[in-house]
Amino acid sequence: MLTGCATDVANRYYLADHYPPRDPKTVELLWRRPTRPFIVMADFQSRGESPEDVRKKAAKIGADAVIVAILGGNYNPGTEWAGTDNQSNTYTRITGTAILYEK
Repeated sequence: MLTGCATDVANRYYLADHYPPRDPKTVELLWRRPTRPFIVMADFQSRGESPEDVRKKAAKIGADAVIVAILGGNYNPGTEWAGTDNQSNTYTRITGTAILYEK
């Protein structure tokens, strides 16, 4: 994973209502869309952050969960195909979608 400061940050909030912050430990960290109904609160994207950083952002706005996607990676043209990618454990961008479960 990348270390250091986050760069190329873009956050977009969709709800007019504000919710109290939560303890990040109570915010679910998801790697795919949940099956239960939800409302999207916000989208976050940046370079140089971790899934835990995205969870903390979601907690600050009162989200129940955050759906994380790790995108990109270091590029090596000799190993770009699945099964031969020696850069598969690297990434350059992370996105997170903060959600509220419908009651």
